[in-house]
Amino acid sequence: MSSKEKSILVIGCFDTKGDVFSYLIEGILSRGEQVICLNTGIFGTTDAFPVDFESDIVALGGGDNIAGLREARDRGRAIDVMGKGAGRIVAGLVASGEIKAAIGMGGGGGTYIALAAMQEIPFGIPKLCLTTLAAKDLSRQIGNKDITLMSSVVDVAGTNYILRQLTEQVAAAICAMSNVESQANRKNFGTIAISMFGNTTACVDRCTALLGEQGYEVLAFHATGVGGKTMEALIREGMFDAVLDVTTTELADNLCGGICSAGPERLTAASEKGIPQVVVPGCLDMVNFAHLDTVPTQYRDRELYSWAPDVTLMRTNVEENMILGKELARKVNGSAGPVAILIPQKGISQIDSEGGIFYRPDADKALFEAIKENAVEKVNVQEIDAHINDPAFADTLVKTLLDLLAKEDIR
Repeated sequence: MSSKEKSILVIGCFDTKGDVFSYLIEGILSRGEQVICLNTGIFGTTDAFPVDFESDIVALGGGDNIAGLREARDRGRAIDVMGKGAGRIVAGLVASGEIKAAIGMGGGGGTYIALAAMQEIPFGIPKLCLTTLAAKDLSRQIGNKDITLMSSVVDVAGTNYILRQLTEQVAAAICAMSNVESQANRKNFGTIAISMFGNTTACVDRCTALLGEQGYEVLAFHATGVGGKTMEALIREGMFDAVLDVTTTELADNLCGGICSAGPERLTAASEKGIPQVVVPGCLDMVNFAHLDTVPTQYRDRELYSWAPDVTLMRTNVEENMILGKELARKVNGSAGPVAILIPQKGISQIDSEGGIFYRPDADKALFEAIKENAVEKVNVQEIDAHINDPAFADTLVKTLLDLLAKEDIR
């Protein structure tokens, strides 16, 4: 299906905001585009424009029925159900290649539902939401998706001169975005994901330069939780040919309740996709918290270091490192593709080096031994007599990854 044959998906509560959506749809149609309209409002619909998916179908997709939602009058439950149902419908539209962009409008409930539905749309398909909540922290609702938010300034409740102007602008914007023929939109070939932290920057910079000399495009993800989640999601979408996971610190945050946890799915996508990966226990010597007074009570007597006024690092101990080493190995053991684990014996972060604040050879040894003891035979575990930020270690990382790529004939 060509781009011209595809439609712009319009998501919203047509029961209470039909007039505003009618104005939006007129703006899209007047620019020669087609629309698919999905109604997430539980109390009715509109006759101002044709609706392709009515709320009863959406509710069923979310595991409930519209009559029950109306009778219960439980706003939270209704929003959750309609978000899930809209997501299922959107996933089907994406799978059949029917949409080229998506747009939603609303207040709190409408925004939540629209953003939930947009989670099913892959990277590169434009997603735009005109919302009363644009200035609020919507990081959880947006997740790792390339969603654009625009402030509605006033509530999305009936047309007025402000909403009309903004609606005209978002109509023009989504139409223009949907028709961009990006020069960057090419077959994913020779692209490598790499994870980094301030504590591993030297290693990542050298790896990136060396891989660039070989013609590879390297995309770095900051291991702050959101960064790891985004990298995993894009790996699953088929965006990369290989992964150089230098900084797996998010595993430590997930174990100890730090602020940079990427959740239990971290370090699983490359194994599932079967693409080559080289993994390093980078920065598993630390757990991240915010300001010093935010460190949980049970950790107040641990080794703490203020990396910045709003970043407090806690040194992982022997017991935690034994768990982390076992978990790292377990997550790559089932990889459907080639995998190697490289261990920098002289330290796994900038501050874990001889004389450094977090230099604890006994804790590192526990981590390294747990990795070796739990890795299966097919996992190539290498111990390198170097620090993680030594040029020699980066050189070995790149050589190992290139060897795996050569075996997979990816060039």
